[in-house]
Amino acid sequence: MRFHGSLRTPLSLALLVTMLIATGCGETPGGAAGSAAPGGDTLNVAFVYVGPIGDGGWTFAHDQARQQLEKEFPFVKTAFLENVPEGADAERVITQFAQKGYKIIFTTSFGYMDPTIKVAQRFPDVAFFHCSGYKRAKNVGTYFGRIEQSYYLCGLMAGMMTKKGKVGFVAPHPIPEVIRHINGFAIGFRKARPDGEVRVVWTNSWFDPGKEKEAALSLMDAGCDILATGADSVAPLQAAQERGCLAFGYDSDGRRFAPRSFLTAPIWDWTVYYRKVVQEVKAGKWTAGDAFWGTETGLVKLAPYSDLVPAQVRQVVDQATEEIKSGKLKEFAGPLSRQDGSVAVPAGTVATDPELLSMNYFVQGVVGTIPKTTTGH
Repeated sequence: MRFHGSLRTPLSLALLVTMLIATGCGETPGGAAGSAAPGGDTLNVAFVYVGPIGDGGWTFAHDQARQQLEKEFPFVKTAFLENVPEGADAERVITQFAQKGYKIIFTTSFGYMDPTIKVAQRFPDVAFFHCSGYKRAKNVGTYFGRIEQSYYLCGLMAGMMTKKGKVGFVAPHPIPEVIRHINGFAIGFRKARPDGEVRVVWTNSWFDPGKEKEAALSLMDAGCDILATGADSVAPLQAAQERGCLAFGYDSDGRRFAPRSFLTAPIWDWTVYYRKVVQEVKAGKWTAGDAFWGTETGLVKLAPYSDLVPAQVRQVVDQATEEIKSGKLKEFAGPLSRQDGSVAVPAGTVATDPELLSMNYFVQGVVGTIPKTTTGH
């Protein structure tokens, strides 16, 4: 589950948001400043963001989908508030949107889970959707994607393109989601390079360009010639370009930030899910549930390949993509072993969703340890 942004909002920002909510300001309808309440026959949709919409990553991807909704559906009017701290401030923001008459509210960070549930209990006629959580109510649904499939494809590409057989992964928080992504990348990598290794350096932050760059540099100092990341900034891409190495982005297409380094990126197209929700709520056919969608839905995918990816590599990755979509290829199919050689997934079986969502081990080929998380989630 995603603990997105749980450790990176400064106190000054928390105070700012508190002040904005107290004064009724700060809300951003339709991408333009203002705080007009919704009305009429429009379907009013609100988004609560943990980071800035210009982060080039997680929040940016959600906001691109928000904008697309307004383009596709003339009856949809949206509003958002960015940089919302988790906890009491988030509850106030969500409450304000519900009080103003927004009928759909998307809360896009794991740390918004409990505030979302609490507010939903007070507003039973509002449809709430929480990204990456696991708690539901009659009017609360959850949604996330199997982006480890895209990481497998990146790992496969890295395995075919590495010259040293050693690649690096800039990892944010040591939680099952991130561990799953690292393992998916490593499984794909070892498919193409059975003797290769994936080195991991933790930043303990979702968005800290300085730490991410430092981690990237340390991985290249250790001999890694290709980098992947699970954090939100483009700093690892830029660090790779400075050193003449190749790299994968994350969350959104970041090639413009490092065109001489960028290969592709595991990306989200949240429009796929948001479109479905809007249509179902508009038709009065929505019911609470859990959405955990894969490559076949288009929610998770790879960014278009850059010119740095050879044609032969593209063909292999394209074929693997189609096999994932059809269900023929399961990236967590056994036999899979942990770092210590013990059996993680027996031959003839596939890791279940509960096993994936609680993953707490590295597979063979990963070099690094998993520190205990102290986030309390």
